[in-house]
Amino acid sequence: MTAAAPAPTTPEAVCLGESMAALLPDRPGPLETVGGFRSTVGGAESNVACALAALGIPTAWLSRIGADGFGRRLLAELAAHGVDTSAVAVDPARPTGLYVKEVGGAGEHPHDLGPGSSRLHYYRTGSAAAALGPELLADPAAAALLSGARLLHLSGITAALSDSCLALLRALLAAPRAGRLVSFDLNWRPALWQRRDPAVLPELLGAADLVLLGADEAAQALGTGDPVALRALLPAPATLVVKDAEHTATALDHRGRQVTEPALRVEVVEPTGAGDAFAAGYLAGTLRELDQRRRLRLGHLAAATALTSPGDQGTLPAPDLVAALLAATERQWADTRVGPAGVDSPVGGDR
Repeated sequence: MTAAAPAPTTPEAVCLGESMAALLPDRPGPLETVGGFRSTVGGAESNVACALAALGIPTAWLSRIGADGFGRRLLAELAAHGVDTSAVAVDPARPTGLYVKEVGGAGEHPHDLGPGSSRLHYYRTGSAAAALGPELLADPAAAALLSGARLLHLSGITAALSDSCLALLRALLAAPRAGRLVSFDLNWRPALWQRRDPAVLPELLGAADLVLLGADEAAQALGTGDPVALRALLPAPATLVVKDAEHTATALDHRGRQVTEPALRVEVVEPTGAGDAFAAGYLAGTLRELDQRRRLRLGHLAAATALTSPGDQGTLPAPDLVAALLAATERQWADTRVGPAGVDSPVGGDR
């Protein structure tokens, strides 16, 4: 059974992975002190899909959902962001995954996470998306999307969901690409890997064309966060992008040449979704064939807008301001500030 949501144009990018219903607290503090929750949706690959669509890249999301209200809400939200959901399968027996967000407050409660901190509690075991498997490649709707896409985006989250999901990733990475770029975001989730062997990750990452990972998560999952050491560990991908939290991002090609670009200074409202936004910005720049520095800058700018938004999705500045920021001098870029009110930069602003 397939839930159809027609796309206005043929998708250039396909993002594959689980997305879930999300419950967000009505105030900071430990979950036992929260009075109510607001329902929304979220997930790494669908966040990337929405951000790519916002950047003007026609994008599809490929996954499975439950035949429930959470799944229908998820489809509606992605469609509202302009994402093609025409090949999303509806599972009549398994539920849509769920996560609950906990936000730190300033109270004295012993279980308070503290100001500026947050934690996601996942309830996804046995979800519809965990039933994804290699048979997806034989589905006509999914096959049509994949054959026409210039980019397929995957992540390590999917590999940890189930044996069938891991088999699907292996099949996708081994399939003929016919000019299609395959990107892979590590997206390390320690809780998901407690019952699985993360030793498969170098194999998966090494089979992609473009790999994105954070230095901190790479240190945990792969034993090093150093860009040069990671390049030696993963020699096959054409490009490796290593993000050093809020400081820098470094792109290294297969010859070891590297470009490092500092992150923008940001007044952070909520950190969730920034990594997905960076991935979308960088991938959009890649599809537009921008030079390496501009790709990194577009990633940083997309991440900054997510950091200054209370949800997973931010809003980019006007196109002329984006173009000016991508072309800014090093000093102008360093002097740029991004906050909830917008961008303040020597090249212009929207405050």
